[in-house]
Amino acid sequence: MKDSSKSPSIIKQALSVNKKPFPWLKAFSAGIAASLPILIGLLLDQLKYGLIAGMGGFTYLYVFNIPYAQRAKKIFIIVLALSLLTALGTLVAPYPLAIAILMGVIGAVAIFIFGALRIAGPSAIFLVLVFAMTTGMPVDPGSAPLRAGLVFLGGSLSWIIAMVGYFFQPHGPETGVMRRALIELSAFIDSVGTKRFNDSRHRVMSVLNEAEETLASGYISWRQTDLFKRLYVLNTSAHSIFTYILENFSEHDTKLPPELGQSLRKTALSLDGKSKIKIVAGEILQPDEMDDRIAYLFKLIYDTDAIMNEPTSKINKVVEFSKPSIKTVLGGAFDKNSIIFIAAFRFGIITIIAAIIAFQFGFVRSYWVPLSCVAVMSGFSIVATFHRAIQRGIGTLLGILIASIILSLHPDGYIIALFVLLLTFITELFIVKNYGLAALFFTPNALLMAESTSLGDFDFTYFASARILDVLIGSIIGLMGVWLVGRRSASSRLPHLVAKTIRSQAQFLLILFSDQGKGFNARESRELKKMKTNINNLKTLYNTALGEIPADRKALDYYWTVVFSIEQLGYLLENCAKLDSRPLLSEDTLSQLLYVCETTAIAADLQRSPSIRKVPKVESFPTIQTELINLQKTLQNSPK
Repeated sequence: MKDSSKSPSIIKQALSVNKKPFPWLKAFSAGIAASLPILIGLLLDQLKYGLIAGMGGFTYLYVFNIPYAQRAKKIFIIVLALSLLTALGTLVAPYPLAIAILMGVIGAVAIFIFGALRIAGPSAIFLVLVFAMTTGMPVDPGSAPLRAGLVFLGGSLSWIIAMVGYFFQPHGPETGVMRRALIELSAFIDSVGTKRFNDSRHRVMSVLNEAEETLASGYISWRQTDLFKRLYVLNTSAHSIFTYILENFSEHDTKLPPELGQSLRKTALSLDGKSKIKIVAGEILQPDEMDDRIAYLFKLIYDTDAIMNEPTSKINKVVEFSKPSIKTVLGGAFDKNSIIFIAAFRFGIITIIAAIIAFQFGFVRSYWVPLSCVAVMSGFSIVATFHRAIQRGIGTLLGILIASIILSLHPDGYIIALFVLLLTFITELFIVKNYGLAALFFTPNALLMAESTSLGDFDFTYFASARILDVLIGSIIGLMGVWLVGRRSASSRLPHLVAKTIRSQAQFLLILFSDQGKGFNARESRELKKMKTNINNLKTLYNTALGEIPADRKALDYYWTVVFSIEQLGYLLENCAKLDSRPLLSEDTLSQLLYVCETTAIAADLQRSPSIRKVPKVESFPTIQTELINLQKTLQNSPK
């Protein structure tokens, strides 16, 4: 359960530096992606064009450790988006009101899409930045195609740099997540019979779901490599081990033989992430004495270890994933009770207000006010927004001073390219540590690119004070808007979404264990997709509620156990869908199961403690019955 003890102050949390390792390669690649277009422009004696193309280098900031099949599509879409926004910004530059409205629309759409599709990345901020910087260029609507083309070329260069790793480790991300999944699974085996069991169960379930999603996003129907098929079978085997332990050792009060975890961990560590995976066979350790259940678990682990060494003919399994369409996912998030939709709508309205205020009062480079507002609101919760405000404030103020000093030197030519490379490199190096540290270097980088095309007589005091004022006003607007609109928007919606999710699980349970006719595929059913969408929305809603001010810790601890139980039940039901044969339950049994689910959902929606109803057995799937009982017991602890 989540720790409900007193948390550090917001300021202390905002200024803390985490222990994540520095991403040296990504930082260097980002620096190259941002500076190389400028360098090419210099070689062609077109610095201005090089700087515009350098805006396309922001594309690389959306590169994360995802499968290359998904990365290729994601980064190309970002390239197109930045190019179109450049053209749009050029065309609407003469119209301040249009700029203000479009800033909000662009930000809202980006927040919604990134949130609904759960895409890793900086979301709206660089899309709004490129649009805003374009509107600040000399007004020339006729140059829209040229500017858009230059940004497209710069972004295409980022795409090429992002895809270079494919030639060395084409399935590196997929292999990495499977290695983590097996390590967590080995820790789960070690946790049987201890107090760590439930926490470990939650962690391994999360990473197994992540592995499933990663493999699904890396799947290319017309190109299935031998390695990808082996990883797919390895993932299926890991799910089988996890399910077997749940069904046979959930109530076990003694620890399992340590050789089990050791053997699986050895298999995990043998995944080196390279194109050829080396597994050392014949190293499965076994104790002298064990019962039939443990012996079968050893067999499952041995089969897992053997997967990477099996002949290709033996692992030539049909690869099948249940992946909802983008339309389905976006449709599920486009709901008045969806926190993603609410956050996107709030984001857009507040950004428009910030932009209108900036233009109304005639600030020089007015777009820095809404940009600061966007940066502050990029946090996924109110606490995260306060963190961003503090980090953005301190980092940007110091960054403006650095930018003012650099610009006062009137840098030109290759010096600009060098500064862009260094500042981008340092930004990406520190973004994993603390956003404020990144803002310290990102701010002078953005200002250098924005101001370099229009440097005349530079006044250090005027420039620094103007930018600082922009940041302060934008940050205050963002904080006020989030505080007024979203203080309790997440937690107040938890009961309704919990009930909605339970009902969707009941619908999926019904089609799983009833006759749906010949050729029915549960993995492609509308009910499964609806259940998965609701579970994802529920987890997002809960994570957002964690960051509310004030936070009801008692209620949040209660809902953590509820969400965990619902997620566990969803995992078990989805695993059932993968099996070719399932028992057909009688109408009386199905009616009783639906009755239990509905009374549980009603209790959750009304925030009442449900009566414990008898849950009938589900033949061959005892864990489903156990989890439905656990869900009822969990809801009895309602804080109201």
